Amino acid sequence: MLAKLFLIPTFVYIIGLVAFPFILAILFSFSDVTTGNPSLDFVGLAQWRAILDSKVFWTSFWNTLTFTIISMTFVVLIANVLARVLIKDFKGKWLVRFCVLLPWTTPISLASVSWLWLLHSIFSPIDWVLRWVGLIEENMYWLGRPVLAMGSIIAVNVWRIVPVATVIVMAGHMAIPDDIKDAAEIDGARPWRTFREITLPLTLPITAVAALFGSILTFADMTIVFILTRGGPTQATQTLSSWAYFKGIEGGDLAQGAAVALFLFPLLLAAAIAILRVVKRAEVM
Repeated sequence: MLAKLFLIPTFVYIIGLVAFPFILAILFSFSDVTTGNPSLDFVGLAQWRAILDSKVFWTSFWNTLTFTIISMTFVVLIANVLARVLIKDFKGKWLVRFCVLLPWTTPISLASVSWLWLLHSIFSPIDWVLRWVGLIEENMYWLGRPVLAMGSIIAVNVWRIVPVATVIVMAGHMAIPDDIKDAAEIDGARPWRTFREITLPLTLPITAVAALFGSILTFADMTIVFILTRGGPTQATQTLSSWAYFKGIEGGDLAQGAAVALFLFPLLLAAAIAILRVVKRAEVM
């Protein structure tokens, strides 16, 4: 009985902050509710057809995929490199760990404001350093050019997620039995072969978990886009999560905003299924 009582806060949290908002969003998406008219008048699939006919929706959709796939590719690569470094003993290891984990402990809103200054069109310290070493002659306008703006938010997102991914991947590296490593060394296996035939297969499941966790964070979060670019220039960095906010909250169209946000659910579900299949195959191998 006591154990069941301890589960009550968990059920209250799930129902109040997950289930109820999700059901409410579904109801909103089939209505014409706005911030000025809170009545839930059923309109069928009208809101869904409206957003599917919107050019901004498809731009946001492809931007979301581009943003997530490129971010997770760099996150997985960097996290594996850092994990291999941090499992070894060397002087100053605690300082390196501190620097790696620091981005994750910093509130993303505060970090994004700092990056907004670093990528400023006129006063960017990055531009100053690049000019000083002779790599550029004029300001780059990181957030004012479509390709550079997308690259900038990807870089900030990678900087943010790499720490937690590194911790997850590092746990996988540390779980590899020393006997297997010693046997490979005795057999004369070179580092690349050891990585390809031992390290990679054994750490693939935990790496997939890190990629799944990072994908969920990237899909659902809009803070970086909101602070750095607000979806610009010309919708070049608009994502589904940010457009759902601009459409539903700032634009006052709660119904269409809810419909846009609900499109994230099948995307996240598809990503989760694909990654979990990779994990299952890796475990079987």
